[in-house]
Amino acid sequence: MFTGIIEAVGRIRSSQKSGQGMRLWIESERLDFSDVKLGDSIASNGVCLTVTAKSSDAFQADLSAETLRRTLFGHYQSGQRINLEKALLPTTRLGGHLVSGHVDGIGRIRAIEKKADSWELWLAMPQALSRYIAEKGSITIDGISLTVNELAEDAFRLTIVPHTALVTTLQQAEVGTALHLEVDLIARYLERLLQGRAPSAAGVTTDLLRARGFI
Repeated sequence: MFTGIIEAVGRIRSSQKSGQGMRLWIESERLDFSDVKLGDSIASNGVCLTVTAKSSDAFQADLSAETLRRTLFGHYQSGQRINLEKALLPTTRLGGHLVSGHVDGIGRIRAIEKKADSWELWLAMPQALSRYIAEKGSITIDGISLTVNELAEDAFRLTIVPHTALVTTLQQAEVGTALHLEVDLIARYLERLLQGRAPSAAGVTTDLLRARGFI
């Protein structure tokens, strides 16, 4: 699990095909690798990757065919900048929201507008994800925990403050840029609960959730 608070920006050092998957090295001079062990998880542009080898300033990860199918890693080239976050600890401050590192879909920047010191981004979203995204709710964009400030039928608006742009890859964002999307975990599990169990057995109904402010 992660929080969506980016610890460092790294870059892809090298990548090579490995069967139907891919093996790559991601390096970062700013991420502290001293406590990283083999088998640990590191969110890389919002994708949970397992460390299979490491050095003082980089780690290796193997990507399956499923990961390549669902993410943009198959299109990344050496030098691609990557948002990095190590897995949270029980003592970690949850400054963002709970993030699993499992990509739900790909969004694309539709518009960027400068507002004082900040930027307003409109992202087009897959129609299948629209029901999980709520105004003032949380969403993960390339591993970054952000708040949805406005919602349209097929897009949503984010506000990017200067600090977020400075410490993430969003400083290079432009119209047309594709980004990984992960919706809020609570929304996914609520839907599963309502679909998978009878309301009489679970004691949970749509009216109850609405009355309690969940929907």
